[in-house]
Amino acid sequence: MKVKLEKTYPVAASADAAWKFLQDIKSVASCMPGAEITEQSDETHFKGMVKIKIGPAVASFKGEIEVQGIDAEKRELILLGKGADSKGSSSASMLLTASIRETENGQCELIGRSEVTVNGKMANFGGRMMDAISERILQQFADNFANNVIAMGEGSDAEAAAVKVAEAPKELNGIAIIWQLVTDFMNKLFGREPKSS
Repeated sequence: MKVKLEKTYPVAASADAAWKFLQDIKSVASCMPGAEITEQSDETHFKGMVKIKIGPAVASFKGEIEVQGIDAEKRELILLGKGADSKGSSSASMLLTASIRETENGQCELIGRSEVTVNGKMANFGGRMMDAISERILQQFADNFANNVIAMGEGSDAEAAAVKVAEAPKELNGIAIIWQLVTDFMNKLFGREPKSS
């Protein structure tokens, strides 16, 4: 099953600061909840893992990341990640293109385009659920990315962002994501004003 997403997220920092952070693969990986770089093979190949917490159980995915391209002129980074869970029941790959675009207010935007392919048990979630889960994960990544970049600066905003970075979840909480999806669905279902007859 394949899921494609393209999203734009505001970052309250300069494009130069965001681009500098984006080129640090280990720091970028840490923005993904539960992700960690464990080994660097060479300049473009890394090994790592992602921990997903579902209730009391924690599943680990081991995988590899390849930097397929860095374009300083476009401020663009292309990564390919592949991994499988420790039991071999599910596998996934993600081609991610992330770029920084300067905005009129002297700040910037993070533009993320991803193509996620899942196989095995994870594919049983279905297309709509995988779309929603992928979108939630990207949102968490973008929030962590923005906080890390802002924390590189100075002043009260940087201090507040540093606190958010320190308090960010160390594992990807599957139940929390699914619960948020259910809550959003219920709000959309019952939160609408009744139609006039």
